[in-house]
Amino acid sequence: MTSHHHRPESDIALRVKAIESLLVEKGIVEPAALDTIIDTYEHKVGPHIGAQIVAKAWVDPGFKQRLLADSTSAISELGLTGFSSEHMVVVENTPDVHNLIVCTLCSCYPWAILGLPPTWYKSFAYRSRAVIEPRQVLQEFGLDIPEQVEVRVWDSNADLRYLVLPERPAGTEDLSEADLAALVTRNAMIGTAKVQPSIVSPSVVA
Repeated sequence: MTSHHHRPESDIALRVKAIESLLVEKGIVEPAALDTIIDTYEHKVGPHIGAQIVAKAWVDPGFKQRLLADSTSAISELGLTGFSSEHMVVVENTPDVHNLIVCTLCSCYPWAILGLPPTWYKSFAYRSRAVIEPRQVLQEFGLDIPEQVEVRVWDSNADLRYLVLPERPAGTEDLSEADLAALVTRNAMIGTAKVQPSIVSPSVVA
């Protein structure tokens, strides 16, 4: 006989459910509104959206050129408008330049494209040190940038958000656009990581 054990929910999950129930019970939030918010964060915003932009730029030279020349306009071609994606600048990593995104004043962040910012991005330590000692910060993320590579730090604000276009890893020439998007991480689009070569099999086209 096989027994099925369910992993207990975390304290955070239980607290979220309790707060959700309380807000609905007091009539502060409608259940339909909560469903809309959940659907938005599951399907309409998040790092998978940014990954689609990156993968498109990797496989479509024309789109990449437009993305670097006028990021907001190029992103809108994919139907991605509104939220914090309205004023975007995409900066490209190359063998000679590595880009890093920060917001020194608070935590301005293209959440429509990358989802909610990670805790470390909002921390004072990251916001201050990323500008002063970016190489050391990158090392702490496990990313050693050679001295001959220039590190550029871009400071987001309420009017302008940045996104890193990472280098396409070698050995991914046979991957589809969807497979490439699956490789792109949120940290790579902030600049605290590089995209690693494929560990997934290319999609099979019937």
